[in-house]
Amino acid sequence: MPLSKAEIARLRSLREKKHREASGLFVIEGEKVVGELLAAGYPLLEIYATPDWTGAPADGRVRLLTTAEMARASHFPTPSKVLAVGRLERVALGPDELGHGLTLALDGVQDAGNVGTLLRIADWFAFDRMLLSPDCADLFSQKVINASMGSFARVRTITLPLAAELAGLTVPVLGCALDGDDVHALRPTRDAVVVIGSEGHGLSEAVRKCVTRFVTIPRYGAAESLNAAVAAAVVCDNLRRTAGRPD
Repeated sequence: MPLSKAEIARLRSLREKKHREASGLFVIEGEKVVGELLAAGYPLLEIYATPDWTGAPADGRVRLLTTAEMARASHFPTPSKVLAVGRLERVALGPDELGHGLTLALDGVQDAGNVGTLLRIADWFAFDRMLLSPDCADLFSQKVINASMGSFARVRTITLPLAAELAGLTVPVLGCALDGDDVHALRPTRDAVVVIGSEGHGLSEAVRKCVTRFVTIPRYGAAESLNAAVAAAVVCDNLRRTAGRPD
């Protein structure tokens, strides 16, 4: 059965955050990313594919489209062989959850590629969770999910007012800043929050007030700064090495 104009309009509308929020759905497109989400067991509600897609699950839920139909539904200039629809799943923070384990927190990181890469970093270093301030790039945008390379489905990620949650924590809150202490001098700890600010503005003033120690990566050359994701990877590596492998 061909896709109706209303179905095509619905799929295309999900490229915009306001429509994702209104419908409670998001769309993701591409053989690699859809395959990653399926492999991770993410509950995709709908899957649309052209007959030449070879990654279809065996449960019969794939709806076959012609190449022309996929081109009309696609969000890309060059349509892929598959797109899927998932449900927006908002995760709540548990009581005293931040007091246990390692947390990566993003303060106003608006570049979607960076947010996706930071998800991969949290996944690589087995952080227990990632926090996003409300002004970060939307977790459910295609760019974030694509850049995460499947980590979107594996990392427990919560969007919340960051300063309010960080205030009064008894675990170390480590803020990344150029004027901080050498990150290599960190003492071993299995419980901590690492806070990364935006490349343009750094940490917000409200979040800075919650930081218990500022850390930096020693600079040996002339570069003005590091990409937020690169800086996070170095800090997370040092923290994980001192904390040891997760149980």
